[in-house]
Parts: sequence; structure tokens; C-alpha cells
Amino acid sequence: MNVKIEQTWKDALASEFDKDYFIKLTDFVRAEYMSGKKIYPAPANIFNAFNLCPLDRVKVVMIGQDPYHEPGQAHGLCFSVLPPTPVPPSLVNIYKEIENDLGRPSVTHGDLTHWAQQGVLMLNATLTVQAHRAASHVGRGWEQFTDAVIRTVAARDNVVYMLWGAYAQRKAEFVNPQNNLILKSVHPSPLSAHRGFFGNHHFSRANEYLAAHGMTPIEW
Repeated sequence: MNVKIEQTWKDALASEFDKDYFIKLTDFVRAEYMSGKKIYPAPANIFNAFNLCPLDRVKVVMIGQDPYHEPGQAHGLCFSVLPPTPVPPSLVNIYKEIENDLGRPSVTHGDLTHWAQQGVLMLNATLTVQAHRAASHVGRGWEQFTDAVIRTVAARDNVVYMLWGAYAQRKAEFVNPQNNLILKSVHPSPLSAHRGFFGNHHFSRANEYLAAHGMTPIEW
């Protein structure tokens, strides 16, 4: 199949694109977009996380669950929204922890493209969603594909995994903690952030690890 995705990922994931599950997934997603339903993100942004962060540049992996499902939000990066969309509550809490951890204010908008361009793979487990219907594309094959993505990254060493919440932790449970930095905490959602996300110091710990392994830290 001719999947339009950045070349290093296309090469690494080539075997996935011809599997039955991915062909069925592609047929389903194409039919959803053509049905007249509103599907997010825009087709050109489905693989935005990969196009902005080639495989050979991945330093950090963040795992989200489902794209935002309201207008003007999802653009292919977990936790991220484009201006002028208001910053979502979980990202507000992420910014609060950055300020607490690093001692400086974060940006005021919700666009995290600058993280992806520095080597942060901002991966949702499911890459598409129907408007106003959270988890509407769950169980259609995206999870199998993104499992393959994480396994592809896990074949490399010295990557930081920021695993916030039980879902993300299960998604990457096979990653070798001996050869990578695994950072776990509760999710930054307002429902859980006060139970261990605030004060986790994941951003400074990630940068210390990257610097210790000869990589440029992330400008959070």
C-alpha cells in the first residue's frame, strides 16, 4: 500500500502496511472520511507525529489514547492543539509541571509542534476519531499499528518514555528499562494530576538522561 508517511517510518513499518488488519483499517478510515461524517484530524495530519519526528530522531516517546474530538483541536500530536483553540486541561497541567520542574514559564498556546521537531514522538494509540464521539475509532486496528510503532522504537536504546496513566504504561510495558529511561506517573488530567503528576519532575529527568547519553536536551 502507498501510505503517505515519513520515509524512515515507511521503511521501518513496511511489513505492517500489507497486513490484513491495516488494509481493513485503511478501508474503514477512508469510508469514514468519505461518508460525510466529520472525522478528526484532517487527513493530511493523521501521520503528523511521524512526519514531524523521523524514527532516527526519536529521543522521547509520549503516549496518548484518543485524538481530541471537538472542532479545531486534533492535528496529529497527542496533547497538542493549534491556536487559537484554548489549551486543554491536561496540557494546562503539563505546563504547570514544566514551570514547577524547570523554574520557568512554558508557552501560552497549545501547539506542541516544537517538541515533535526536537525528537518527541507524540503518539496517540488511535489516530482518528469521529467528531463529538470519543473512542469512536477504537478497536478498528489503530492500536495494533501503534503497538508496532512502539516496538519499532523499542528496538533502539537510550530513549525516554513518558508514560502517564495506566493505559500508556500498558501500551509500552515491553520496553526494556535497562536500556531506556521509563518515567511513569498518573495522567495529567485534572481528575488525577494531584495524585502524583505534579512533582514528578519528568521533564528535568528526561533532559538529564538525554544529556548524559550525548543528546541535546528538549526545549520544553
